[in-house]
Amino acid sequence: MPLTQAESVIKNIIREIGQECAAHGEIVSETLVAFMVKAVVLDPSNGFNMDRTLMKSDVQKLVKLCVARLLDNKNPSLDTIKMQVYFDMNYTSREEFLEEHHRVLESRLGSVSREITDNRACAREELESLYRKIVSYVLLRSGLGSPTDIKIVREATAALQSVFPHSELGTFLTLTKKDKERQLKELTMIVTGIRLFNRDCGKGGEGIDDLPVILHEAIPATTQHIDSQLQIAQDQVYRYTAILEKVTKNPLMSKELEPYMLKEALYNVRQYEIFLQIILSDIITCAQEVEIMIKQLGAQLELLKSTVKSRTAIPTSQVFPIFISLASLWTSFQDETVLISVLSSLTSHLEPFLGAHELLFPDRIMQGLLDDVTVKTDVCRIKEHMEDRVRLTDFKKLEWLFPETTANFEKLLIQYRGFCGYTFATTDGLLLPGNPTIGILKYKEKYYTFNTREAAYSFAENPEYYIGLIKEKAKKNAELIQLLELHQQFETLVPYSQVRDVDKHYIKPITKCESSTQTDTHILPPTIVRAYEWNEWELRRKAIKLANLRQKITHSVQTDLSHMRRENCSQVYPLKDASTQSNREGSTGVPKPQIYIAGLRGGRSKTTHAVKVNLTRAVDET
Repeated sequence: MPLTQAESVIKNIIREIGQECAAHGEIVSETLVAFMVKAVVLDPSNGFNMDRTLMKSDVQKLVKLCVARLLDNKNPSLDTIKMQVYFDMNYTSREEFLEEHHRVLESRLGSVSREITDNRACAREELESLYRKIVSYVLLRSGLGSPTDIKIVREATAALQSVFPHSELGTFLTLTKKDKERQLKELTMIVTGIRLFNRDCGKGGEGIDDLPVILHEAIPATTQHIDSQLQIAQDQVYRYTAILEKVTKNPLMSKELEPYMLKEALYNVRQYEIFLQIILSDIITCAQEVEIMIKQLGAQLELLKSTVKSRTAIPTSQVFPIFISLASLWTSFQDETVLISVLSSLTSHLEPFLGAHELLFPDRIMQGLLDDVTVKTDVCRIKEHMEDRVRLTDFKKLEWLFPETTANFEKLLIQYRGFCGYTFATTDGLLLPGNPTIGILKYKEKYYTFNTREAAYSFAENPEYYIGLIKEKAKKNAELIQLLELHQQFETLVPYSQVRDVDKHYIKPITKCESSTQTDTHILPPTIVRAYEWNEWELRRKAIKLANLRQKITHSVQTDLSHMRRENCSQVYPLKDASTQSNREGSTGVPKPQIYIAGLRGGRSKTTHAVKVNLTRAVDET
C-alpha cells in the first residue's frame, strides 16, 4: 500500500474512533486515539498482522477494540496512557520552553512593531501619535504594567523622554526597518532599567510586581506541594509492590486479585511518581537560578547607585549598560515566574489520572490485602543488598561496572528506567528498583541493574531471553513502553519527550583503574637529519649568510665594566707530604776560632798599640 494511501486510512480510522467515543459522551484527542490504535495493533492477543494490509473486517475490529478500551474509565491502564499523552503534549524542557515563550511574545508584539517601523509620520499630530505607540510598545514588551493605566503611561513616557526625546523621532524615521526594531528593543531595555531603578529608590515603579519576593514565596510552596504528592504516591507504590510480592509467592492469590488490576494500578502510580520527580527537578533548577539572580540584582542596583549618586548628568556610556543589564535580569525573573506557573499547573492536571485507585482499592480492601505483609520502601530494598556485589571472577566475557571503577557512574542511562529487568520478566510484571552498587551489567552498549545478586547472575546467563520477555510483556501493556523507556524496541511509539533527550542514550562509561606503563627511551636510533631544510628560501638565506661571512672579521671588545664579568676557571693540585733519604750519615769537625788582641788596655805611652794574636789551630791538627 502506498504511503499516502496508508496515512489516509489511518486518519480515517482515528476520525471514526473519535466520533464513536464522542457518541458515547467521551471526548478524546487525536493523539490519544493514535496511541491507542498502535497499542491495540501491537498486542498479540488481538491477532493483527503488522506485515499484512488491513481488510475492512480488520478495520472494524480495530475500531471496536479501540473504542472499548477508550471507554473503560475504570481501567488504570487507560489512565496511565492518558497521563503519558497529556504529559508528552504539555511538558517541554526548560530551554525549549523559554525559547518558545520568547517566540510567542515576539509574535504578539509583531503587529505593534510593524505599526511603528512602517510609519511615515510627517505632521506634528502624527509624530505625537507615533511617540505614544512607542511608549505602548515599551510597556508591552517589558511587561511592567498595562498601557491603558494613565499613571504607568506617564511614568514610562517620562523615562523614555530622558533617553529618547521627541526631537529624535525625525532621525528614527530615517533608519531602516531592522535598525528601528533594534533601537526599539534597546529603548525598551533602558526604560525598563530606569523604572526598576526608580522603584528601588522609592520614586516610581508603578505597576511593577516584586517578582523576587513572589518567587521566593511561590517556589517553596510549589515544592512542598509536589513533595507531599510524591510522598503519597510513593506510599501507594510501596503498598502495591508489597501486595504483588505476596501474590508472586502464592499463585492462588493471583486469580483472586486479577479483577483488581493490581499491576496496572502499580504502573499508573509509578508513572505519576516519575513525572512528579521530573517536574520537581525543574523546580529545583528554577530555585537555584532565582537565588543567583537575586544576588546579581542586588549587585547591579548597588553599582547603579554608586554610579549615579547625586550627580545630575552622567555619561550614557556608563549608565546605559547597567540599565540594560538590570532589564535583562528582570526578564529572567519573568521567565522563571511563567515557568513555575506552568509546572505547577502541569502538576495539578496530572492528579485526575489517579482517580481509578479509590474505586478499585478502597481502604477496606487495602487493609485486607496488607495483612501479614511487610511494606518496604525503595531505599530499604536497596540497603538490604548493599553488600551482595557481583564477583568479576565469575564472568569473563561480560563487563560489569561499579561506582569506584566508573567516573560517570551516576550519569549512565540505565535500561527500564532503573528497574530490575529480571524480576519484571520472571514475576509477570513486578517493578522493583535496581541496585547499582551490586553492579551494572553492560550488554550491547546498554546498562542493566538488578535488585539482588542472584537476579544479576540469572539475567547475565541469557540476557536476550529476558529482554525478549520484557518486550512481549510491553506489547500487552502499552503504557510500559514509555514507563520503562522501551522506545528503541518500539520506534513507532517514541514519545516526543524522549526524542528530545536522544543524546542521553549515547553516554558511555568512563572506567577507572590503577595502572602503570614504562616505555624505553629511543628504542631505535634516531633518523632525523637536523640539518635538513625543505624550504628553498631558507636555504637561500643560509647561503647568503655563509657568503657574507667570508668577508667578515670577528672582533671582541671589553670595557672597564665588563672585563671582570667573564667566567674564569683555574685548576690547582693540593699539597702533599714528601720526604728524602740519603745513603749515609757523615759529619765534620772544624777548629774553634781563638783570636786574641793584646794591648787594648793601654800602657805608658799615649798611643795604644794593639797586637792581634791568632791562636786557632790548623784544620789538619784537629
